[in-house]
Amino acid sequence: MEDRRLRKLTREELLELMLEQSKEIDRLRKEVEEAKAVLRDRDQRISSCDSVAQAAAEVSDLFHAAQDAVDIYILNIRRICEERAAAAGKETAWKDFLTNAGEGA
Repeated sequence: MEDRRLRKLTREELLELMLEQSKEIDRLRKEVEEAKAVLRDRDQRISSCDSVAQAAAEVSDLFHAAQDAVDIYILNIRRICEERAAAAGKETAWKDFLTNAGEGA
């Protein structure tokens, strides 16, 4: 509003104008707080996604390590079976082991 027009306003009109401005300021502050809350929520979700992605990667690494351990264990079992088969003069010890393991399951 122009200075001349402001100077011509009565005290009551000035108070009314100030009251309107005060209400507008309150409304805008509330709007800003709501926007900040939305941003905080969004930031938390993004952080959560990062945490979930990181956890998923760690679980994936854990499964890979477990699979590697199982593979090594099976290789060792196979080696032991083959050594025992060679010592016993059998060629099919590994197949026998797998057959017997399947029957026990």
